[in-house]
Amino acid sequence: MPAPSPHPVHPTFFTRRAALASAGGLLLAPAMGLHAKPQPASATKPPAAPAVWSQALQVPGGVARLSLGPAAARPRALVRQGDVDVPVLVVGDVIEWTAIVGIPLAASPGDAFITVLADGNGNGNGNGNGNGNGSPRPLHYTVAAKRYKEQHLQVSPRTVDLSPEDQARYERERDHQAGVMATFTELPAGQAQPSLRMRVPVPGRRSSSFGLRRVFNGQPRNPHSGMDIAAPTGTPIVAPLAGRVIDVGDYFFNGGTVWLDHGQGLLSMYCHLSRMDVRVGDVLQAGDAFCQVGATGRVTGPHLHWGVMLNRTMVDPALFIPA
Repeated sequence: MPAPSPHPVHPTFFTRRAALASAGGLLLAPAMGLHAKPQPASATKPPAAPAVWSQALQVPGGVARLSLGPAAARPRALVRQGDVDVPVLVVGDVIEWTAIVGIPLAASPGDAFITVLADGNGNGNGNGNGNGNGSPRPLHYTVAAKRYKEQHLQVSPRTVDLSPEDQARYERERDHQAGVMATFTELPAGQAQPSLRMRVPVPGRRSSSFGLRRVFNGQPRNPHSGMDIAAPTGTPIVAPLAGRVIDVGDYFFNGGTVWLDHGQGLLSMYCHLSRMDVRVGDVLQAGDAFCQVGATGRVTGPHLHWGVMLNRTMVDPALFIPA
């Protein structure tokens, strides 16, 4: 099991603002919390966008959108990740609840399923142990095949092979971030899940696509797990959704990094930053600037690496922004 995060986060920070009958969803009403960032009196914000689903694309690295049917309270759903049951994001209302499921890039095409606790009361503790109050039933869906691009590069061996000191640092940081990625903030019954529509966090050219697998000197590396956006060093980055800062650090590969928790296992990551103007516990509203583009970590030029995670699975950020 991964080491626990030194900054466990279990507060709730979303409240209901309005129901949108036409969209079948809810607006996010950000609440002020510990270390909430003050906003200047002159600041103006665009009106909140109506809640919409993420795009559904049932492929490795994609998102499945599964109907759970009606219920008086939010049902509980779990997906198996290795030897642990991981909670799944559930949105909707008493008319119809929907599970939004991240599909791992390593998933094999074919049958997959989540476990639904049909009689759950929505007040689970979010620790992934599957001990909710309900009768479990499987809900199946199909994962289609998708072939992502490969890029073969010949580089200096020292670029690929880490020194013993760098390898030890990488392993320490990997264990710490595994704890960060396990964050699940349960929303109490009756509170709204935020809109799943995200704004692009920084303007710029998409310089590397999600799922790209690079092969260095014949050695395959893990597929690219985010979206790279090229922009000059110092360009402000804004929060794509309201959320709480759960990790701020300087890492060997990722450089300056910030993680945001948007609730119910929906997280986002921002890497290679030149400046980080937040600390753990800060609450951000959608559109708040909180860091700047840089070229820190193992990179060749300034850009933002933006990642989106669902139920501990990195998924394509493009599915959460307007097409």
